[in-house]
Amino acid sequence: MSPAPLLAFLGVTFLLPGVQTLNCQWGTTEIVRNVSQLPLTWTSSQTACEINEGCQETLLLIENGPQVSLVLTKGCTAQKDQEAKVTEHRAGPGLSITSYTRVCRHRDFCNDLSSTVPLWAPPSDTVPGSLRCPLCFSNDDCPQNGPQQICPAGYTHCYNGVVKFIGGGIASNLRVQGCMPQPGCNLLNGTQLIGSMDVTENCSPRSAIQTCNRGTMLRIAAGLSQKPVEWTTNQEENCNPGEVCQETLLLIDVGHKSLLVGSKGCSSPQRQDAPTVFIHSGSPGVLVASYAWFCSSILCNSAKSSSVLLNSLPRPAASAPGSLQCPVCVQFGGSCSQVSNFIICPNGTNHCYKGDIHTRGGGVSATLAVQGCMPESSKSLLKEAQKIGIFSVNEDFEGKTKDPLPPSSSAPAPYLALVAGLGLPVAFWCGGFLLPVKSIFP
Repeated sequence: MSPAPLLAFLGVTFLLPGVQTLNCQWGTTEIVRNVSQLPLTWTSSQTACEINEGCQETLLLIENGPQVSLVLTKGCTAQKDQEAKVTEHRAGPGLSITSYTRVCRHRDFCNDLSSTVPLWAPPSDTVPGSLRCPLCFSNDDCPQNGPQQICPAGYTHCYNGVVKFIGGGIASNLRVQGCMPQPGCNLLNGTQLIGSMDVTENCSPRSAIQTCNRGTMLRIAAGLSQKPVEWTTNQEENCNPGEVCQETLLLIDVGHKSLLVGSKGCSSPQRQDAPTVFIHSGSPGVLVASYAWFCSSILCNSAKSSSVLLNSLPRPAASAPGSLQCPVCVQFGGSCSQVSNFIICPNGTNHCYKGDIHTRGGGVSATLAVQGCMPESSKSLLKEAQKIGIFSVNEDFEGKTKDPLPPSSSAPAPYLALVAGLGLPVAFWCGGFLLPVKSIFP
């Protein structure tokens, strides 16, 4: 392979000697098939890697009586080269686990495994025993009255656990029920890493472990109600039994400046069929709007930008200036008294708003100070709302007695706190997000 071009301009190409990049096969898939369908074959997509990256492929087969679960990932990696390796993590009969791993750099598309042949051997005849166990591979809960299988002779235990895969573009919980020769939660035989994937198992929860993206975001800048900003995170968390994933955005725009605070993580269940966008206070005057989504599939709180909120907001026509002048300000965790600017309010407003929105939950604990123009029909920005997605909120404005915050239903999480001396615009994230993956099977 020739050195990679560094720059091409006006027909002239400059080369950086010795620097090469690889093209690799790419994709991920998770499927369940009958053992009678083995061996399986596939084709994959392609991707260009970064400098010094190699090609990787990780294939995992879990056989469970008449069924087999296949987990496969291909792509680029910074890991060092590794010859093709087949590992038997647990031998059959009954539940068995075998893997194939490889990292290479000697040519383009060297991660070219295209079938399960290196891992597969025809099953040997087994003598049936007297134990019957449920038969299940599922990314959700196993059915209460699902199919059963007759275990091999000498087997004494029915396995019931959740195997979690993270890495190489895979993020999955696989519920497994099948036959084991001894009790215990040790299907993986102590294995914690298979190629590009971290693997763990848990036999305690009654239902599959929920995994959610986790993090908080704060932005303070002009125009956040018009131009979307990135909303990605880099951490995940396992939820407590019965919890779901959530993502919440709260936007406050006073005109010359706006504030956006967001949260992703686990939450107690909420009744919600689709994401909800709500305009608490709108034009003319201070805009307050929110987005909230509660969902129950793995890493489903995966919005990538604030467009999930902005795309649902109306675009008000420009208002003619009125005669009222008001101080305008929006602050995270501070006071507006020394930082307010005065503006001429638009027609349709007749008084100045000054108040605080106390916000707690989803890793956020802060007071949002707001000043701006308000129409005659409104005195409150939140209209007595006490919950906005994961956030518990309480509005305290001039002329209103401060009420205590309602209890927060969020799971414990690190708090997003004021950082002294932050300039504008401000951006602050902590948390986790996983890129989407694509099946390599048609």
